[in-house]
Amino acid sequence: MSGKNGPAHSIHLTSPHPVTVLLRRLVDMLGICVCLCAVFAHVLSQEAEEPVSITCTEGYEYDRVREQCKDIDECALYDDACKGGMQCINHFGGYLCLPKSAVIYISKDGEQVPLPDNPVPAVPPDQPQPPRGPSQSIRCPPGHAADEQNFCKDIDECVTGSHSCGPEQVCYNTRGSYMCQCAQGYQRNGDLCVDRDECATTHYCMHRCVNTPGSYYCECKTGYKLVSNNHSCVDVNECDAESPCHHHCYNLIGSFLCQCDQGYELAQDTVSCQDIDECGLSSYMCQYQCVNNPGSYSCECPQGYQLQANRLCQDINECETGTHNCQDDEMCWNYYGGFRCYPRNPCEPPYTQTSENRCICRAQTDCQGLPPSIVYKYMSIQAERTVPAEIFQIQATSIYANTHNTFRIKSGNDGGEFFLRRSTNVSAMLVLTKPLTGPREYVVDLEMITHHLTMNYRSSSLLRLTIIVGPYAF
Repeated sequence: MSGKNGPAHSIHLTSPHPVTVLLRRLVDMLGICVCLCAVFAHVLSQEAEEPVSITCTEGYEYDRVREQCKDIDECALYDDACKGGMQCINHFGGYLCLPKSAVIYISKDGEQVPLPDNPVPAVPPDQPQPPRGPSQSIRCPPGHAADEQNFCKDIDECVTGSHSCGPEQVCYNTRGSYMCQCAQGYQRNGDLCVDRDECATTHYCMHRCVNTPGSYYCECKTGYKLVSNNHSCVDVNECDAESPCHHHCYNLIGSFLCQCDQGYELAQDTVSCQDIDECGLSSYMCQYQCVNNPGSYSCECPQGYQLQANRLCQDINECETGTHNCQDDEMCWNYYGGFRCYPRNPCEPPYTQTSENRCICRAQTDCQGLPPSIVYKYMSIQAERTVPAEIFQIQATSIYANTHNTFRIKSGNDGGEFFLRRSTNVSAMLVLTKPLTGPREYVVDLEMITHHLTMNYRSSSLLRLTIIVGPYAF
């Protein structure tokens, strides 16, 4: 930019009358005495003098010593001629405000040379000079030409094309010369204009600077965005702007975090939620069967069982709940996973029932070779029970002196699943030796033989044990 505040100056001077000049020349030629010339000059000098007015244009002031207009150096005159840290460059009749990094070239004798420290000559190029004679020709400084009125006018080299600026440069006309400057964003490299890498210098970008031909722009890291000044970056709340998460979104500085509901887990894309197959995590999730559901799972039990504590299966006692179908003459016996109906009177001829589960043979002839009494017992066990396991105890109900009891499995142990171990003289323990699978029913006859030592008499009693093995290990 340029500016000028100095006023124009007007100077009034007196000059000798033309008659006085003529007489002085005659005196010199004729050698008239000094006294006469002085008297005659004094008389003529009393005549009226015609004033001559010289006015300098704006930006110049009259120099009384040199009797000519000279440029006013506004850069030295005004301390704040240029604002914003710009440098002040004085030139003819004004001044320029340019960046401090600007390099100014002027044309001198057809070549471009840097601008000198004091580029403005003392004599302005196109100011009105003292009047010259009609035959006197004017000499103009470089970069000026005389016009029709014989005044020096600046030559606009940028218009006439007489400059030497390159095709990538911009020509700026100045008083008596011109300047070649590169476009904004470029800098001079010899005769060429090359891109100025603003990113390599101070670019004011908060995150990343991207250089472009003649300019640059700022970029923000992922999770940030540019604000209106195109330099600063602020966090992007992705949770409000995009809702990228499948379930729950939590904004972080420069990023975000997704979380899933219970029963789900983040997929590989870290935003989607996929169901967790809890049933595939462990075989102990449920006692019987695990059923995976979206976001959860549930346990199921087989028929005859009910779910307990969300994962265990408990046997349903149909005999107590009344959900069996046994008849009035039948007894309901519950086992693991079901029930069975047995006759309330299990005695078969020649046996008769004496109590709820006891049968005796009263006829001697019919009971030959048969145990005199049979006691019916029932028990239930789970399948795949660990072995060895003590499952049933047999004990004599009547104890006599001078007797010796022995115990044996009379029938029902064809597979060797059981073993009867004598505990005392009056008791024995039935031991399970092999894991059993169900559902299955085993009928095992356990016999106790009593030897009367003094009377040399032997008797026996039979316990018919019905073992019902459930279908599952629970």
